[in-house]
Amino acid sequence: MKKRLIVLTGAGISAESGIKTFRDSDGLWEGYNVMDVATPEGWHKNPALVLDFYNQRRKQLKEVQPNLAHQILAELESHFEVQIITQNVDDLHERAGSSNVLHLHGELLKVRSTKNGNYILDWQEDLNFGDLDDNQNQLRPHIVWFGEEVPALEEAISITETADYFAVIGTSLQVYPAAGLIDFTKSETPLFYIDPKPIKIPNLRNQLHVFPEVASEGMKLLKKMLIDLI
Repeated sequence: MKKRLIVLTGAGISAESGIKTFRDSDGLWEGYNVMDVATPEGWHKNPALVLDFYNQRRKQLKEVQPNLAHQILAELESHFEVQIITQNVDDLHERAGSSNVLHLHGELLKVRSTKNGNYILDWQEDLNFGDLDDNQNQLRPHIVWFGEEVPALEEAISITETADYFAVIGTSLQVYPAAGLIDFTKSETPLFYIDPKPIKIPNLRNQLHVFPEVASEGMKLLKKMLIDLI
């Protein structure tokens, strides 16, 4: 029976594919203040700006490819039962071949009703004013904005509690509630942390292995270590 490898990924794993992060650039995301394009207040203030921003991100996503870190995670499915919990809204894990991916913060290639959070559609092209649900309500990006609840959090916690190994890749561990998932691992579960600028994790009960590398280099080291543990 395969061991369960649970992986929490953040913006750092997609950065090597050319998708920019905002954590190191004064709150700017692709030149925009995140409060203007990633909050309910920003949507109500200037929905046209928000729609245009995510239309640009959708176009950008089609121009990039999964990188080695994504590919190694997919390859590890031949050795482990791998479940990815990602803070990323891109589909690079899926395109690399990972079969179990839970998106905590929504998905760029989906939209949902502004009135019914369960009305969700796959969406590849631009989203415009006048794109409506069946009850004539405007559609919005299927993104969990700052200040909104994270619907998938309870599922993510349940998954984390089952981990035989738990890896954190390319996330600052400063965006909650996702950063708190690590606290739901069993005390005997080894933790692996890949980030070029790793932070100190306080009050940690678990054995921790830190790889101060970009995601692709760290994943090469992690793959070898994990397979040696089998």
